[in-house]
Amino acid sequence: MTITSPHPGSPSVWTDARLLYALEEVVEKELNRHLKIAKDWMPHEYVPWSDGRNFPGFFEDGVAWEKEQSKVTEIGRIALVVNLLTEDNLPSYHHEIASLFGRDGAWGTWVHRWTAEEGRHGIVMRDYLLASRAVDPDKLEQFRMAHMSEGFESDNRHSMLHSVAYVAFQELATRISHRNTGHQSGDPVCDRMLARIATDENLHMVFYRNLLKAAFEIAPDLTMQAVRDVVVNFRMPGHGIPGFERAAAQMAIGEVYNLRIHHDDVLQPVLRFLKIMEIDGLGPEGRQAQEELGLFMGGLDSEASKFDEKLAARKARMAARGA
Repeated sequence: MTITSPHPGSPSVWTDARLLYALEEVVEKELNRHLKIAKDWMPHEYVPWSDGRNFPGFFEDGVAWEKEQSKVTEIGRIALVVNLLTEDNLPSYHHEIASLFGRDGAWGTWVHRWTAEEGRHGIVMRDYLLASRAVDPDKLEQFRMAHMSEGFESDNRHSMLHSVAYVAFQELATRISHRNTGHQSGDPVCDRMLARIATDENLHMVFYRNLLKAAFEIAPDLTMQAVRDVVVNFRMPGHGIPGFERAAAQMAIGEVYNLRIHHDDVLQPVLRFLKIMEIDGLGPEGRQAQEELGLFMGGLDSEASKFDEKLAARKARMAARGA
């Protein structure tokens, strides 16, 4: 893709306010497309309510939670808690994007619509976990309180372009994490629920990905730098969850989300769509960011290959022990 427009890529030309104004028509177009494609669905229809029982507390017939009550696998349980706690910080996410994108016009309509759709994800996941007794409800609530009490501030809150770039990748990462969690859960009901959530997340990714493409057309140098920064420093929004590092390591081994998945299924699809390494006509800072991005992706692929080898060796050891 060749950039033929003048180079308005310096911070002195493109402020956040000017970018928001310049992209307003694109946001309206993408919002209308989203509203035509997105299908409303009812969270309560995905929850196995008949499996539910009272917990101890106010009910005399309450039954305490035990791991054996759950149909969900151990890795499924770990990933479900991480995925739900990530969704729980929705108030902080809404505050941040509403502050960056505004609450008026097409931007504001999108912010509120996105928040409403994401809210459904937290509702259905929590209802499923409690009705199916997939996780310890006391620990889940303790984790929720600890996580939300810390709040959330994105690494990209300083820049509207960085935020758009981040969510283009993060929404796809969330889709992949939910989908793989469903596959690994061992419960068809859970798999069906997370597939429904993943469909929403994919539509959110498409919205932001298309918006990012439009940003390249009007501010190529700044957008390339934003993508470089986001990809190199990418962190999932759940990194503040208590015990996240251990849970992330278990999810990596369990093939819910790891370096290979991050490289192949999250970063590469968006970068390929944007034809990021084919963009021409960049200024010095844009070209440098493009080169650094290419070098980083090559290094990440090498790191992912090393992880693949370690994971394969671990599987072989476990298979040998089982034999």
